[in-house]
Amino acid sequence: MNAQRDLYEVMGLSRDASQEDIKRAFRKLAMEYHPDRNKEADAEERFKEVAAAYDVLSDPEKRSAYDRYGMAGVGGNGSQGFQGFEGFGGFGDIFDAFFRGTGARRAGPQRGADLRTSITIEFAEAVFGIDREIEYQRVEQCADCRGSGSKPGSRPAACPECRGTGEIRRVQQSLFGQFVNVATCDRCEGEGQVVTDPCGTCKGRGHRRVTVKRTVKIPGGVDDGSQIRISGEGDAGTRGGPSGNLYVVLRVKAHKEFMRDEDDLVYELPLNVAQAALGASIEVPTLDGDPVALKVEPGTQPGHVFTVRGRGVPHLRGSGRGDLLVRANVVTPTKLNDEQRELLERLAESLGTPTENGEGGGLFGRIRDVLGG
Repeated sequence: MNAQRDLYEVMGLSRDASQEDIKRAFRKLAMEYHPDRNKEADAEERFKEVAAAYDVLSDPEKRSAYDRYGMAGVGGNGSQGFQGFEGFGGFGDIFDAFFRGTGARRAGPQRGADLRTSITIEFAEAVFGIDREIEYQRVEQCADCRGSGSKPGSRPAACPECRGTGEIRRVQQSLFGQFVNVATCDRCEGEGQVVTDPCGTCKGRGHRRVTVKRTVKIPGGVDDGSQIRISGEGDAGTRGGPSGNLYVVLRVKAHKEFMRDEDDLVYELPLNVAQAALGASIEVPTLDGDPVALKVEPGTQPGHVFTVRGRGVPHLRGSGRGDLLVRANVVTPTKLNDEQRELLERLAESLGTPTENGEGGGLFGRIRDVLGG
């Protein structure tokens, strides 16, 4: 539409036109230029122009802004004007209702619903993977009637409500005259058919709920809360639609020795005071089942972490494994016999009180002396 053309001029109205005048003029011009009625080359553009003008002038706030500021007051662009009428309150839908009727389509293929179930697995099973059988319920097409809902040997009948069309048409009066409103038939839900002799297995529903068993391949590296999607194992679709998916949520039990930090395993290594101070060679368990030798250096402090490469969790995406992190846990004895108490008392007297810089009279040498090393 020409940006300089006055909206009142487009509608053939004076500036003091009433709302009733605007509505009457719009109905007349819309009927005249609607593309379904007018086949002239410029009819569609004129129709859009009229629709855009009506959108502004029929709204008191927009009309007031237009009267004061012109197109700038209603967001118009002085160099380009309106970009059709699609942005003005859904005119395309409105005029389809006035001139073509509201169309109702028969329901097409519908995808089945997705399902969700959960299983609990052991810590090691999550790390290394396992095949597990699961059992769940889903909706399947009735095998006896093949989804029709009718008893084998019989067929659905045409819906008496919509006469087999799947639609209910109602004629209504509007500002623009009569128009036909088309809605999906409630009785047959758009199918156009109803079951008169229902299948004895599914009771006319065309589907039934069944219990199924499936083997799920759980890859190594999954964690608590991980989901596995199994395509096409959800509820069956309708009207030829595909089945939904099955989502298996994993719950992983805790392990009595190992913890998990992403793709690393963590093991708390208990050490006594002498082992931490003097050093030791210790076998550390692994989740694989075969222990590994670990050298504890003299003077190992509580919380120190040793790394055993490649003994952690397999990477879920990609090759390789994480590490085994062995954290030193120096255990203070709570029960001592007389000999142990005497040795520790001599050690305490020899070491004195540690200073902030860790000096206390030659720690390692004194421990070796006291313990006979």
